[in-house]
Amino acid sequence: MMSERDYAPLSTACVRALNDKLYDKRKAAAVEIEKMVKEFASLNNTTQIKRLLKVLGQDFANSQNAHTRKGGLIGLAAIAVALGKQDCGLYTKELVYPILACFTDSDLRVRYYACESLYNVVKVARGSVLIYFSDIFSALSKLAADPDQNVKNGSELLDRLMKDIVTESASFDLVAFVPVLRDMMYTKNTFTRQFVISWVSALYAVPDIDLIPFLPEILDGLFRILEDPTQEIKKMCDTALGEFLRSIKHDPSRVDFAAMINILITHAQATDEVLQFTAITWIKEFVQLSGRMMLPFASGILTSTLPCLSYDSDSRRNIKETSKAVNFSLMKLISESVSAEVTNEQHKHSASGTVGDSEGQPENHRSDLDLPSVLDVLKKHLVHTCVPTKVAALRWLGFLHSVIPSKMYGHVDELFPDLLRTLSDASDEVVKQDLEVLAGVISLSRSEKTGDSENVPKNSSDTTHLHKPYFSKFLVNLLKLFNGDRHLLEDRGPFIIRQLCVSLNSEDVYRSLSEILQHEDNLKFAAIMVENLNTILLTSPELFELRTKLKDVKSEGSCQLFRCLYESWCHNPVATVALCLLTQNYSHACDLIHKFGSLEVTVEFLTEIDKLVQLIESPIFTYLRLELLEVPPKQHLVQALYGLLMLLPQTEAFHTLRRRLDCIPSLHIQCSDRALHATKEECNKHEKFLDFKQLLDHFIKIQDQHKRSKQAARNAALLEKKIAGLDT
Repeated sequence: MMSERDYAPLSTACVRALNDKLYDKRKAAAVEIEKMVKEFASLNNTTQIKRLLKVLGQDFANSQNAHTRKGGLIGLAAIAVALGKQDCGLYTKELVYPILACFTDSDLRVRYYACESLYNVVKVARGSVLIYFSDIFSALSKLAADPDQNVKNGSELLDRLMKDIVTESASFDLVAFVPVLRDMMYTKNTFTRQFVISWVSALYAVPDIDLIPFLPEILDGLFRILEDPTQEIKKMCDTALGEFLRSIKHDPSRVDFAAMINILITHAQATDEVLQFTAITWIKEFVQLSGRMMLPFASGILTSTLPCLSYDSDSRRNIKETSKAVNFSLMKLISESVSAEVTNEQHKHSASGTVGDSEGQPENHRSDLDLPSVLDVLKKHLVHTCVPTKVAALRWLGFLHSVIPSKMYGHVDELFPDLLRTLSDASDEVVKQDLEVLAGVISLSRSEKTGDSENVPKNSSDTTHLHKPYFSKFLVNLLKLFNGDRHLLEDRGPFIIRQLCVSLNSEDVYRSLSEILQHEDNLKFAAIMVENLNTILLTSPELFELRTKLKDVKSEGSCQLFRCLYESWCHNPVATVALCLLTQNYSHACDLIHKFGSLEVTVEFLTEIDKLVQLIESPIFTYLRLELLEVPPKQHLVQALYGLLMLLPQTEAFHTLRRRLDCIPSLHIQCSDRALHATKEECNKHEKFLDFKQLLDHFIKIQDQHKRSKQAARNAALLEKKIAGLDT
């Protein structure tokens, strides 16, 4: 037991009353303390006041007895009331901290009385408690989640009072408070989150408090709270974020966009739809408001938005549309940035009258766009599971090639393998977009090589803009891709070739493919590839101009084209005949068909002739069928068709061709000298540019190679079979 002197200046009766379990007796003791303190204050007896604060704040408030702690709390409140607003500020620390210590008391009634006591102290001290605001705030945050409703009610009263004081005070230390607020935001407790958001909203509403400069410190916490499953909390946080965004849009000049964008990028990949939509909405505004400041973060922005372009559910439609807007704004930002740099350079050069050095080149100024990281992101999304995302990634690659070609030129080699692999994609839309990018790369490469970066070709079909090494490299790799994946060739080959002919010049495509196939070691693949190319040539509307050029070989250029195609077409006999029919070289077609007798006639061979007959009946060969009516007749055309007829078994194709030949007027049978002379002239009209004997020798040579290759393959198969038999 402490002696009476140890409690001085409290009387024994007062001490006994403060320890009593009854509230009324403790209240009476508090009245006595209030009178005592008023007297001390009037006499300016600070020693006794400090002594009393020590007794109540240490001995009573820290007592093991709960009733004693309650007595200490009510006594401290009485001291504050007695001191009044003028003198209370002198002892705020001694009043506040003993009470705060009781906020975590195990006795719920002690916690409640602690709230009541501090409320009374704060009501008197007002602004002088703000120096300890962070500690009070932390203590209140714990009571916001208190399991006892009475304690929570008491803490809410104190909380409202603190908000009033902060609102009316000009001395609130926001700098010291923000770290406390930031740390508090990472709580998982719903009630504490509600408490934190209420304070953010309250501070935002104070005209003299500017939270925008501190937003980078609390934005991540706000977005984490937005993910709370409680709708009320989610709504409160969404409202607060909306207010912040309105302020940013109103005055973007004072916003540190760069300090916050990575936070948004992270949350834009969240699974919570509200959180994701809000983050992407903020990103959209940041890109539109901040200017070039966002360019270094382009890779992160694309990482967060590209997957969203594939959303197809109604609930995520807004996310998808907002992501589209982000992509559009980012592209626009890059374009405007490049245009501005070009304009600045032009003005600089005009003013100086000299050509700038390498540092003055527009694209070398674009150090703020981390192109390698952007390309890494785009390449990763080329293998995304959804079509819209892959298409968007390809469009970005095409866009970058068009606006910063010299920068992209250095990355062509690393992009090529990824673009080639994408040709195997199951989606026509993806393959089409991929081919457009490849065509753009090929078209732009030459202009970059020659330093003509400002004159990007608008029409990629202009052959003068093709960069031969990259064009050839692409086609070589494309053929390797087809050779390694026959399903790709069968399923997507025609589509790829047609789209390539649309994006580039069809003559260049066919000429280059033919040149490459002339050196193909895999003769079987060469024959299959020629068959495909021939079918595309004869059937696709995209190759109308090329067919027109080949139809009547009159000029040296068209003859060179025919000869180039012929040399690789020889890998496939039927395709070679079809090429001769297309180019109206009917005499040579007859010569080729006569050689068919020495070739191995397989089911595949007959099937190809069957397909050729069907093509002869198609609109492509309308002109050929009409030529059967000419007088004198084109005897070599008739002979070529009869030759095909004789090769066919009596299938539907046989009867189709026979019926066609039966339609030839009987006068054609009467072959006069005039007809023979006309036929000779017709046969020789291309010999000015073409050596048909040499072409026939080349055909025979290629077919002999195929014959030897097939025999070698059969011998190898027999040997392998024998070895397998010995092993067993």
